[in-house]
Amino acid sequence: MLPSLFISHGSPMLALQPGASGPALRQLAAHLPRPTAIVVVSAHWESQELLVSGNAAPETWHDFGGFPRELFAVQYPAPGAPELAHAIVDLLQADGLSARIDNQRPFDHGTWVPLSLMYPAADIPVVQVSLPSRMGPALQTRVGRALADLRKQHVLLIGSGSITHNLGELDWHAGPESIEPWARAFRDWIVEKLVADDEAALHDYRLRAPHAVRNHPSDEHLLPLYFARGAGGAFSVAHQGFTMGALGMDIYRFD
Repeated sequence: MLPSLFISHGSPMLALQPGASGPALRQLAAHLPRPTAIVVVSAHWESQELLVSGNAAPETWHDFGGFPRELFAVQYPAPGAPELAHAIVDLLQADGLSARIDNQRPFDHGTWVPLSLMYPAADIPVVQVSLPSRMGPALQTRVGRALADLRKQHVLLIGSGSITHNLGELDWHAGPESIEPWARAFRDWIVEKLVADDEAALHDYRLRAPHAVRNHPSDEHLLPLYFARGAGGAFSVAHQGFTMGALGMDIYRFD
């Protein structure tokens, strides 16, 4: 059975400048059984309701600006999986969650950037599930648990966000050895609570975690962690690191 994963996807430039995360993602994928499909909850598909991408041939969406032309040339032509999308809607509805298909959704960079490093052949079907970010961590835990049995069908479940995400406080010239103490303290608190399986503290992180609002001025980049945790089991760290002083690049797995 496949684990579920939480991946800090960093800047879109990760696709061209993978740093330490690229080898970590490639090694992780190489040591997993080949998935039959991949389901991603990305921080970059915020929504008011639960949506599931039913597009059979999603486009690669360059949902950003100000980056080099080479990045806009990157394509990730993985197929969609409409039948799986409908099965996901059924699983969510069976758990009492309202959900519907979105047949137009392309792959946002929270999906295609990490997958381009893990599965560069782009030959594994991919489905995205949206992120109703205003509904907070508890909903994502519930969504993960509703879809957890897909792991038994060799479907890889991924939450793609960032363990820390305050773009306004990044030092674009900082090396990987430069880590802001407030970012490290928050990351370490999250890991401690994941190890302890302290769901109440994790759900209430904005009040309990050190420097929570400084690390996450808004919720959306941490929420995919709760999806991955809800979908999986025992927690372990696959990779840890920071870029630009305060942008956490951690990768976690839940077996």
